[in-house]
Amino acid sequence: MMSNQLAILQVVIPLIAAPLCLLVRHAKLTWLFALTISALCSVIALLLLQQVTTHGPVVYALGDWQAPIGIEYRIDVLGAYLLTIVTSISTIILLASSSINKSELSKQKQPLFYVAYLLCLTGMLGIIVTGDVFNLFIFIEISALASYTLIAMGKDRRALTAAFSYLLVGTLGATFILIGIGLMYMLTGTLNMHDLSVRLVELSQSRTLFTAFSFFIVGVCLKLALFPLHWWLPNAYTYSPSVASAFLAATATKVAIYILLRFIFGVFGQEFSFSALPLQNILMTLGIVGILVASTMAIYQKNAKQILAYSSIAQIAYMILTLGFNSHNGLLATLIHIFNHALMKGALFLALAAVMYRIGSMEIKQFAGLGKQMPWTFAAIVIGGLSLVGIPLTVGFISKWYMIVASLENGWWPVALVIVFGSLLAAVYVWRIFETAYLQTAHEPNKQIKEAPLRLLIPVWLLTLANIYFGIDVRFTQNIAELATQSILGSAM
Repeated sequence: MMSNQLAILQVVIPLIAAPLCLLVRHAKLTWLFALTISALCSVIALLLLQQVTTHGPVVYALGDWQAPIGIEYRIDVLGAYLLTIVTSISTIILLASSSINKSELSKQKQPLFYVAYLLCLTGMLGIIVTGDVFNLFIFIEISALASYTLIAMGKDRRALTAAFSYLLVGTLGATFILIGIGLMYMLTGTLNMHDLSVRLVELSQSRTLFTAFSFFIVGVCLKLALFPLHWWLPNAYTYSPSVASAFLAATATKVAIYILLRFIFGVFGQEFSFSALPLQNILMTLGIVGILVASTMAIYQKNAKQILAYSSIAQIAYMILTLGFNSHNGLLATLIHIFNHALMKGALFLALAAVMYRIGSMEIKQFAGLGKQMPWTFAAIVIGGLSLVGIPLTVGFISKWYMIVASLENGWWPVALVIVFGSLLAAVYVWRIFETAYLQTAHEPNKQIKEAPLRLLIPVWLLTLANIYFGIDVRFTQNIAELATQSILGSAM
């Protein structure tokens, strides 16, 4: 069936396209080529989403070697949901990337940027589609190595330090993940995720399995930047090129959450995962502390990208908190927030990229008076900021609503209060940007700064309007997230 071929095409197309960018060399043509590839991947993702919601999971055996002997690509509702998010966000960000990269990267670096970008995209898509744990590790490393390269291309010299810090943490995380995979293979003799999920049931009392579980989860949390393993993320987002910041902030953490979901509920199993270790208490505690600490730290930052970076750490903590509920509504809230947070951060980082394009700085004090000089750009930042806070008619409100409902159904009203308080802290750091842009006088009143060009505003507003549309009409998000939740919990039973 053609739908089965789409699973392999989702990975092969960007993988082959990446080195071809080196042959094109011309900056504009390379951008157009990368945009076309990303758009094609987005179409494939939508076709796969339609297929799995209608006919069930799509399975592809590489080389016709059937699992568990061969490598299997398996896409269910959760996988297709993540594929749609990653490819759609990637395509919209690439729409704006030509102008942004022209102002931040030299002509020689731009083709290399798109090589790394497509490899990073390949890694993320591979993580989502693969049904083999060692293959998963390979794709994690492809994505990570490409991410280090993207970050290191930032024009600020601190980008190199940020990339090196990420490299150290990423290597440590990858080592932990590989140890976990090795121990699982030693116990079962298989690398196929579905086969593992069956064989590990009989080994639930094995100390080696406890060790494998611990190593794997800690390794993923290092990659995820879960508090307190987050220290590499702020500088990585702040000093990387604006396109890389937007892409990684909107997609990378969502893929890491996907890995946690896939292994906690699918491979290791829900019963084992939450009984082998006090996982619920650990995740909920780290989630609550992460929300409060990261949101507080965001308030005191002087750089707008750094504010959003600490905000991302807080948003990761929200998703980990609700995942830790170990309930239907908690999982539903996590999946809905994966989609909504991608829209929020994509819109905000792209809007900041438009500001960077005009003023060449991300320092908050340089935003004085820009609300009037760049009205469309800052209107997008206002809407994205309100969504981050959780104001009604935005996707942020939908996320917070589901999180609070999931908290209250378990009688955890203090947790619900933490979620509300986290929104109040978000209002404080978002207000700092609003106040500077709209209420402070420009440092050079006579210097007129132009609005961002239309080619930047269109993708910014595509994501901004999506924040409003999906905050009003929640049918798509809710329906797909509900199907994915049922699929995950069904496989975990």
